[in-house]
Amino acid sequence: MTHPVKGIDHCYSLVADLDAAVAQFAALGFTLSPRGMHSEAKGSANHTIMFPDDYFELLGLVRPTALNAPRYDMLKTQGEGLHSIACRVDDASAAEQALDNLGIATQNPGSFERPVDLPGGGQGVAAFSILGFAPQEVPIGTVFMCQHRSRDTVWLPSLQVHANAACGLAGIVAQSDAPERDAKAFARLFANGVVRSIDGGVEVTTGPNSASIKLMSRETLARVYKGLNLNKLPTGAFSAVQLNVHSEDAVTEVLARSKVPAIRTPLGIAVGPEYAAGTIVEFIPA
Repeated sequence: MTHPVKGIDHCYSLVADLDAAVAQFAALGFTLSPRGMHSEAKGSANHTIMFPDDYFELLGLVRPTALNAPRYDMLKTQGEGLHSIACRVDDASAAEQALDNLGIATQNPGSFERPVDLPGGGQGVAAFSILGFAPQEVPIGTVFMCQHRSRDTVWLPSLQVHANAACGLAGIVAQSDAPERDAKAFARLFANGVVRSIDGGVEVTTGPNSASIKLMSRETLARVYKGLNLNKLPTGAFSAVQLNVHSEDAVTEVLARSKVPAIRTPLGIAVGPEYAAGTIVEFIPA
C-alpha cells in the first residue's frame, strides 16, 4: 500500500467553555451542529461547522475522566485554541501498517461512535475510526487520521449553509521558530505533501481539494495579523484557521451585526482569538 493520507479532513479547537465558544462562533455567522455527546469515558462533547468537503470542530470537556486528563492539562498549560488536525484516510487500520512500512510512527488506534440529532427528528449514529501520529512525527500541535464510517450523518446538508458564506477550509497557520524544518516534517505526513516558499513563510500543500498548512515566524505572524492580540493564542498549537467564503460582503455584514471587530489581512478579513475561543479566524474570498 502506498502512503494512505489524502489530505486534511477537519481540524478542531479544544475550548475551555463549550457554551461560550458556540456563542462566539454563532456570532461570527456559522451554523453549528447540535451538541454531540461522547462516551462517559471520553467526558467530552462537540459541535461541528460543516462545509461540503471538510469541517471545523469545537471540542469541549464536560466532566473529568481518566481518559481526558491530558486534555484538561493541555487547557491549563497551553490554553484553548486550534490544537489538532485530522487527516483523511480510507481505512485507519490499513493506514497503520502502510505508515509503518514508510517509517512513520503512529499510536493509539481506536474506534468510537456518538449520537446525532437528525433534521426532522430522530437520531442517527456518527461512527469513526482514528489513528494518531506519534508525537515525534508532529512538530506543532497534534495530528491524527480519521476514517468516517457514517458520512451521511456527519455531512448533513442543512449544516453546510452559513450566514457568513463560509464554504471550506483554506489553510491552517502556525507559528514556528524553524518554518522550513517544520514544513518538511508536516509534508512527510501526507501522500501529496509538497513544501513551497510563500511571502514570509513556508506552505505545505496537503493534497487535492485539501487545506494547506502554513508556517510563519512570530514576526511574520504579527505582521500578517497586525492589530490582533497574539498573546491570546495557545502555546504549542496552531494559530489561525483560514476559511474560504463565497462573499466577503456577507462576512462584513455578519461581523457588523454582531459588533465583532476585524482587521484587513493580505488575503481577506480576520477576527482575533478573544472572539473565537483562542483561534484567529480568517475569511478569504474563494
